[in-house]
Amino acid sequence: MAKRPGFALGGEVVAPGDRRTVALPVSVLSDHTAVAMSVHVVHGRRPGPTLFVSGCIHGDEVIGTEIVRRILASKVLGRLRGTLLAVPVVNAYGLINQSRYLPDRRDLNRCFPGSEGGSLAARLAHRFLHEIVARSDLGIDLHSAAIHRINYPQIRVSPDDPAMADLATSFGAPVVIHSPLRPGSLREAARRVGTPVLLYEAGEGLRFDETCVRAGVAGVLRVMQAQGMLPARTVSVPRAAPQTCLSSKWLRAPMGGLLRTYAADGTAVERGQLLAVVADPFGETEAEIRAPADGLIVGRAVMPIVNEGDAIFHLGRMAAPAGTEGAVERFEAQMESDPLFDEDEIL
Repeated sequence: MAKRPGFALGGEVVAPGDRRTVALPVSVLSDHTAVAMSVHVVHGRRPGPTLFVSGCIHGDEVIGTEIVRRILASKVLGRLRGTLLAVPVVNAYGLINQSRYLPDRRDLNRCFPGSEGGSLAARLAHRFLHEIVARSDLGIDLHSAAIHRINYPQIRVSPDDPAMADLATSFGAPVVIHSPLRPGSLREAARRVGTPVLLYEAGEGLRFDETCVRAGVAGVLRVMQAQGMLPARTVSVPRAAPQTCLSSKWLRAPMGGLLRTYAADGTAVERGQLLAVVADPFGETEAEIRAPADGLIVGRAVMPIVNEGDAIFHLGRMAAPAGTEGAVERFEAQMESDPLFDEDEIL
């Protein structure tokens, strides 16, 4: 049998059975500090798919970076088939500045496919798309909510892609949301170059949430297992099938003031249920926020101070509302009690 070739990236070649961090130059700052996008290549001895896993496209969404770190710490990668391209920090500028954006105030996830000679954001998007995404068979992009908001663990897929819906089920997040592709987004550009991408959303900007991290690590490993990249029984199977969210809407503050919430993320709610109250600082006026329909809270604000019109609750309309509450309970029980994977494998 012919020896598997090495994986070439950034002028370096990673041999089969080896792993290496490769720095892809992006730009030079005004003080002449060089900035690179670092990619950790794990090139398995045996052939298989190439998967990229990326975090921190938005610089304040650090939960993806922790998920990638734990995956790279897994001893099971020694039995990897195929190639893993792990990019814990795509937007180094945003991470350093604890900001969602790049120094030119652009949102990287609205700048794809980018261009080789364009703005800073366009150049970074172009390099990531062509060096990493286009060379992969599949991708998993890891996100959280922005600062002062939190997302319940969820996978977002295009509603017209049954194959990705199957992979979303393999991931094992409690909720799968049908989310159309947005112009300029990584998912939209990746589809154009033939690389399907799962989008994982969980947790809060600039914060770690252990449940969300564990769910993300387990989900990535499950997808790798489903693709034949890892041995069977690498990670436990989900206790419940994910609930499908067909559409969603934000419920907004009817007035400015102090917010008191009565429903957490992951809560199944009924039409008319009291979710929150906004009061002025003097306690003279209060306004209620009630659920306009049955659904699941898939995201919410965490700041207790709001302005009129601020987004407070992200309410998902579920395909099978009757089973939502039980599925959420089984997911949370599994996160709290089950050994999702061997604790010696992932630290």
